[in-house]
Amino acid sequence: MITKVSNIYKRILITGGAGFIGGCLVRKLLKYSDSVIYNIDKLGYASDLKGIENELKKLNLSSSDRHQLINIDISNKDLLSEAIKEIDPDFVFHLAAESHVDRSIEGPEIFVKSNILGTFYLLQVLEIHYQNLNSERKKNFRFHHVSTDEVFGSIESGAKFSEKSPYNPQSPYSASKAASDHLVRAWEATYGFPITISNCSNNFGPWQLPDKLIPLIIYRAIKDEIIPIYGSGNNIRDWLFVEDHVEAILNIAFRGSTGSTYCVGGCNEYSNLEVANFICDYLNIYKPKDKNYRKQITFVRDRPGHDFRYAIDNSLISRDLQWKPNFSFRNALNLTINWYLNNLNWCESFFEKNNKS
Repeated sequence: MITKVSNIYKRILITGGAGFIGGCLVRKLLKYSDSVIYNIDKLGYASDLKGIENELKKLNLSSSDRHQLINIDISNKDLLSEAIKEIDPDFVFHLAAESHVDRSIEGPEIFVKSNILGTFYLLQVLEIHYQNLNSERKKNFRFHHVSTDEVFGSIESGAKFSEKSPYNPQSPYSASKAASDHLVRAWEATYGFPITISNCSNNFGPWQLPDKLIPLIIYRAIKDEIIPIYGSGNNIRDWLFVEDHVEAILNIAFRGSTGSTYCVGGCNEYSNLEVANFICDYLNIYKPKDKNYRKQITFVRDRPGHDFRYAIDNSLISRDLQWKPNFSFRNALNLTINWYLNNLNWCESFFEKNNKS
């Protein structure tokens, strides 16, 4: 476990730090380091700064002390280049990405622009920055790229994804992330740019936008609306609590060897229907009403190219970096449900802003 980040990293850049995973990473670094965190985020529909603002208040910090937001899109190369010159980063975490599969099916162009072109420009600009660093800063500099297990496609029962799994993306989202992974590896192989990569399973936890599966189930259940489940609900995911994921990111970035890739999973394989039932059963006990919450579950038409099963083999990161999930799935899920019960107004504001529920 990372308990303190070295003070040699004065300026840490995070792209997509106003997103779900990026926001959790920013909050961890505010606690684990004395670094100034520079947060490049275009502040799109999936961005939210309330969690970071809350953390700054807890630590009695102003935003200008430790967290600086740079509101630009990484697919704008000119603005990005200016920002990198101004930030002069010692370390970079790249999380900025369009990441909603359904939205990628409805409108794939922005996924290509953000995930592929944005990553390409970021690598171009940062490689120049890296080459201009003095020898000491160059020795310590690294670019960590956060990706997804969805680049591997679906996997049959009994098997698991590993660092050696072939790429087989099945949606515009996963195809664009696969392309970004390849670009990052090419910059290491061709230009000697120091990188690490992580491919994670499905994340969940507090501050996740309520259009994602787990928070959407919680929100719909409480609002007495239908709980939509694709197909028969038997699609299986390996669920990873966001706090565990961020611990893995920090371990890989600061302790992993340059050029390495690690798969990060929660070791929690459950179908979408099982997850919905877990949530409904918890609410039946702790927020009961006159009917069983399970009665709200409604099966809807499956989405195109829906991967059936994801599962990750954590052997490499467990062996090399001694990382393993700290939270059990049920404890993390209960914690998450309670958080949403106490933050329904935050969910309401998201749906009002985006005119959908």
